Amino acid sequence: MRSDKKEIYAVVIEYLPHGRVDAGGRQQYRNEPILQAVGKNQFKLLELVPKVDDISINEVVYIGSKERNKIERVKRRIGYADLTKTAIVELPFAIEGIVKEDEQRYVAFYNTAVPISIKLHMLHLLPGIGKKLMQEILTERQKSPFKSFADISERIKAIPRPEQMIVKRVLEELEDPEIKYRLFTSR
Repeated sequence: MRSDKKEIYAVVIEYLPHGRVDAGGRQQYRNEPILQAVGKNQFKLLELVPKVDDISINEVVYIGSKERNKIERVKRRIGYADLTKTAIVELPFAIEGIVKEDEQRYVAFYNTAVPISIKLHMLHLLPGIGKKLMQEILTERQKSPFKSFADISERIKAIPRPEQMIVKRVLEELEDPEIKYRLFTSR
């Protein structure tokens, strides 16, 4: 599901017009404005330097290699521990928006997930899916592939919001840098 390619678009989850503040209350980076954002493809957490100051939280910005309208440069890749409190609050909403916008990609995960080992299946890594529920998903997708999140929740009554399982898994992968299996994020 993931690759080592660079992110092209990111969703802004925090805007710090005066830069980051260190633990002692002093500003770092000489008052350079900073955006914290999450990539739309691999959910990479990034710090960006804006060109303009009219950027809002949840705005999608272009960070690819061509001419950028609103972003001067990608400052650095950050970890979950580097996020501000506001960014931590906004992150689940941004991830949910990304997942819903690219619904077919994540529905395809339910249709194509395979065993990782003899005792572990990719579906087991989604929060709330045990052996019984996994077997129900496998049986249903064998009858016909899932077409949408609504189709999954209609056919598997125990999963009322399948997109939330994806969101929760992405958050787990971002929060724990040592997590063994990554389904949606990259190191």
